[in-house]
Amino acid sequence: MIQLCAFALANANPSSVGSMAKAPAATVVASGREVRVSSPDRVIYEATDRTPAITKLEVCQYVADVGEAFMRTIGERPSAMERWPDGWREGMRLAVGPRDKDADGFYQKRLPRGAPDWIETAHITFPSGRKADELCPTEAASLVWAAQMGTLTFHPWPVRRSDVDHPDELRLDLDPQPGTTFADAQRVAAVTRELLEELGLRGYPKTSGNRGIHIYVRIAATHTFEDVRHAAIGLGRELERRDGGVTTNWWKEERGERIFIDYNQNNRDRTIASAWSLRARPGAPVSTPMTWAQLADVTDPREFNLVTVRDHLGHGDPWAGMNDTAYPLQPLLDLWETLPGGELNFPPDYPKMPGEPPRVQPSKKVAEHWDEQGNRIEP
Repeated sequence: MIQLCAFALANANPSSVGSMAKAPAATVVASGREVRVSSPDRVIYEATDRTPAITKLEVCQYVADVGEAFMRTIGERPSAMERWPDGWREGMRLAVGPRDKDADGFYQKRLPRGAPDWIETAHITFPSGRKADELCPTEAASLVWAAQMGTLTFHPWPVRRSDVDHPDELRLDLDPQPGTTFADAQRVAAVTRELLEELGLRGYPKTSGNRGIHIYVRIAATHTFEDVRHAAIGLGRELERRDGGVTTNWWKEERGERIFIDYNQNNRDRTIASAWSLRARPGAPVSTPMTWAQLADVTDPREFNLVTVRDHLGHGDPWAGMNDTAYPLQPLLDLWETLPGGELNFPPDYPKMPGEPPRVQPSKKVAEHWDEQGNRIEP
């Protein structure tokens, strides 16, 4: 439901009406709450050969329309906001850190000042030990409010607010490397499904909104982030055994033309674009939940975008039953414990972890500069 807010024009000084007449604010209704949308006609996505130009109001209305399904995947989860206040265009850049002031988009990990009092937060701790109060959606209106603030992509933690130290989601990121295609990711996804089912687990797939595929497994919230990461490594190593087009190699120079299983997406404070989120790419693509049959039929993931996804959801939410069963993580931890390989690298900004290999590209590594535990030996 959309309403134009006429109060701005009605109360304006006649001499200023010309400047204000560019667009009155609008209201989008979600979860029974009205959310004001300023600059509703601002173009967020330019037109492409498959989609028209998309405005800020259309973005906010999309979020409201899929709000019920959206909340099933993101509700009660601390969530970073990927904000593009002026919309997204080809060539725009996402900030790589808090000091990157010239970027067009940025991650907001702390709730901004001035948020309405009905917006709720979750208190989380980063790997560095720093803490923050992060957006925690408890109703669809909070997602619309974030969209009004320029959020295109939501990045929820794999935890609930009631227990932020024990994930209830295993997230498998099938990341196509140069020389591979979405079809390669589909093939590996099918192998992943077979493996999960053999282990008594159920995976829920979605498109990434780009070329990759994400598979989620609802798990019992009884393990640490490190355990879940190890489970992802164990699964990845078994996939490498079954499909030569899969790799868990952290260093890009060693991955080749294969699908990388990004196990590090299961670390604390590492997130994946949520289901139903828009992505900052041409044509307003959406990270779209699928059944396995639907995923197998996709020929171009760009077909699932802001314009088309509501029709897709109209056939039923493919993830509607995800929260019904929490599966044990132990079958995947057994793979981690029995398959050879040991610990793998953490991201470069992560604290040095026990047993981690040296954080240096293999092609630049000088063996005598490192001890058996992966610590650099100072000359």
